[in-house]
Amino acid sequence: MILSYHPCYVGDENRLCAGRNPDDTDAAAMKQADAVILPQGCIRPLFEMATANCPHVFPDYTFRFGFPGKIGQATLFRKYGIPHPQTMTFTSVDHFYANFGTPFGYPFVFKFSWSGEGDNVWLVTNPEEFKRLIRKAVLFESTGQQGFLIQEHIETGGRSLRVVIIGDTCLSYWRVQPDPGIFSAQSAQGALLDHDSDRKLQDSAKKAVVDFCRKTGINLAGFDMLLSADDPDPTPLFLEINYYFGRKGLGGSEPFYRLLCGEIDRWLSRRGIYNQ
Repeated sequence: MILSYHPCYVGDENRLCAGRNPDDTDAAAMKQADAVILPQGCIRPLFEMATANCPHVFPDYTFRFGFPGKIGQATLFRKYGIPHPQTMTFTSVDHFYANFGTPFGYPFVFKFSWSGEGDNVWLVTNPEEFKRLIRKAVLFESTGQQGFLIQEHIETGGRSLRVVIIGDTCLSYWRVQPDPGIFSAQSAQGALLDHDSDRKLQDSAKKAVVDFCRKTGINLAGFDMLLSADDPDPTPLFLEINYYFGRKGLGGSEPFYRLLCGEIDRWLSRRGIYNQ
């Protein structure tokens, strides 16, 4: 029996967990299931209940919840020796003042741990701007939002590479920022999509992501990768993992869901489970 919590994947039994925590009826259904399919917006209690009660759960969000936020991802990259921009993480402003000693000069990148799609990310070019962001961090802490990082700035020529893993499928495309006055190369910040340029670099980054996913079991995520414009043969640098990512570069939601459902079927069949 396939139990699906994903609104776009039809199983033998379908349930929704939007706006609520899973309960005893969910646990009982999971114990009867051969496989549980979860939504991208999965909350931690739902994932933990599924993995505790069913041997086959898709997607694998072990590292999403085990290494949360940008601070957690930087820790994960260090743990696995994954190439990434030099990064310093701080759990609070007090932690920053007790431990700060930047190994790199201006400019550098400042990020809050919970930011996404280019929000709450700044290129810091001078001490006054840095002080302003630390004051901003103090204000965020007063609302219960803690944690930030500073990161080596990699000159990329205004572009970043998105590598998407969906089951066994790996896709990639560039986000290119045409406005030199905007730091972020995110679609939400006006970046243009380019699927065709520098295929060799794309293939190199895709290989790095596939190797990482084999080590970790991550099977549904969008990886942001940086490749230095100053290096003729750059090493792909892991920047962030987006477990809930945009679909524009994949052709939109409809093609994405077709691909996702096909990959879920493939994942099930390798385990001898078939959707009736």
